[in-house]
Amino acid sequence: MNTRSQAPVISPALVTQKAVQRLPRWALLLFCAAYVIPGLIGRDPWKNEDIASFGHMWSLALGQASWLHPNVGGVLPTSGGILPYWLGGAFISVLSPWVDPALAARIPFALLLVAILALTWYACYNLALTDAAQPLPLAFGGEAKPHDYARAVADGALLALIASLGLLQLGHETTPELLQLTGSTLFLFSLSAVQRKPRQARLAALMALPVLAASGSPAVASLLGVAGIVVCLRSSHAHMKTHLSWVLMSTLLAIGLASGLSAAGLSGWGWRVSPDFSLKENLQLISWFTWPTLPLAILTIWHWRRQIWRRHIAVPLLAAAVGFAASIAMGANERALLAALPPLAVLAAFALPILQRSLGSAIDWFSVCFFTACAGGIWLIYLAMHKGVPVKVAANVAKLVPGYVSHFSWLALIPAVLGTLLWLGLVRWRTARQAHALWKSLVLPAGGVALCWLLFMTLWLPLLDQARSYRLALVRMAPHVPSGNQICAPDAPVGLLTAMEYFGHYRVNGLPQPELGGKANCPWLVLRIPAHTAAPAVANWHKVVQYNQRTHNSEQIVIYKRAAPRGAATQD
Repeated sequence: MNTRSQAPVISPALVTQKAVQRLPRWALLLFCAAYVIPGLIGRDPWKNEDIASFGHMWSLALGQASWLHPNVGGVLPTSGGILPYWLGGAFISVLSPWVDPALAARIPFALLLVAILALTWYACYNLALTDAAQPLPLAFGGEAKPHDYARAVADGALLALIASLGLLQLGHETTPELLQLTGSTLFLFSLSAVQRKPRQARLAALMALPVLAASGSPAVASLLGVAGIVVCLRSSHAHMKTHLSWVLMSTLLAIGLASGLSAAGLSGWGWRVSPDFSLKENLQLISWFTWPTLPLAILTIWHWRRQIWRRHIAVPLLAAAVGFAASIAMGANERALLAALPPLAVLAAFALPILQRSLGSAIDWFSVCFFTACAGGIWLIYLAMHKGVPVKVAANVAKLVPGYVSHFSWLALIPAVLGTLLWLGLVRWRTARQAHALWKSLVLPAGGVALCWLLFMTLWLPLLDQARSYRLALVRMAPHVPSGNQICAPDAPVGLLTAMEYFGHYRVNGLPQPELGGKANCPWLVLRIPAHTAAPAVANWHKVVQYNQRTHNSEQIVIYKRAAPRGAATQD
């Protein structure tokens, strides 16, 4: 007999029914909308991974690359499998020509972000309904009802994920990592919903790990499969024992899929382990990337340490450990660390029932001060961009982004004003009316992150586009290279190749050329060189122009034109 299952479960949580008052659904949906929608419309693809991934998707939709071998100008993707590029390419093909290709590629990844938020909520909700996760009954009654308690904790998990700084930019990019994160979060949900939704849990388990493997992360899929097997083996519940076979099947499918892709010469197994380990870099990345979920998750682990192998702690803890291990193995890779954010948010939510009032108040005051100051700084710089005051701030903007010309837009200003007013209303609403709600300490961090993202994507969007897009570099290229010409750009990043096709309407060849484009039928040659470096002399080519990509300290682009053969006649 398993004596472990007979041990009494003593929960550290004491929660009254008053503390699990519902967060209004409209408020929760407004949080999600304010987080997901800004940045979806009206911006350029950004350097480096964002535009590179879009380039592979666009080349598939245009028919310039095989669907089995996505590439831009002959340059293959270095990671990401094939599934993310199929997804973006399919949306571009279906929505063309009515929707701009960059927006069309962004739509499915915005839907993936919505799915990640929803799966995190449901994973936490199902875990909070387990017997071990429920709070202790009170001596005189009045304890929280199970479903109300689970809903309040799940609301906290969703707010914690929105507040996570690491998800803010990467969660809004068109990159394979977002599909990988969807797969890992789907697996988290599958282990959480076994008792209440067995059919959904099995389907989720069967899909999750193969999606990860086809998205360029088979090693993480295998590690998550092992974590799921450990959880199922240690559980005494019959549902988990039954679920073990589905986890095994999903793990084997993921391994088989990755092996089959590799055998076919496609993107399957790929090891990106870094031999260099820096404790300082890893700690720096983890400290800001996982804020504010990691401190709360550590608090959860400490207070629930006697139930460490109970499913509501073990499942998110092992899933987060896989994300940390992958990031460390890849040399403090922030994109690998994404997989740890949803399980950390779930763990952070279980700290809310035992959070001391003084700590909750400290989180509230820090959030109010920090995000109000951030919003004030964004508005100040916006004023400097358009009015030139304060003069020093305007001068710093001109120095950082030379040549920037401000353009006033009511479409940007109105949402920014509304978002700021909603933030002020949220602060008042939180401090005046919601003193006892379980999720109260995460409302302001989530609202502050959503506010700053909204202001960035409205007030600062033209400035960010100029600083992080290749559009300006291609505007400088246009007077020298006629549109429609073929350009050889050996060793150029995929992002620059994509920009030349998307912004400049050129045809590109990015393959390494033994003679710098000599064997390809290219009348033009583009080379990148470090800042403050003289352009190299290239045989059979003469230099046309040389300029910096963005600022005087950024790398330079040099454009060459093929020299006419000696003795060739010149005709008018």
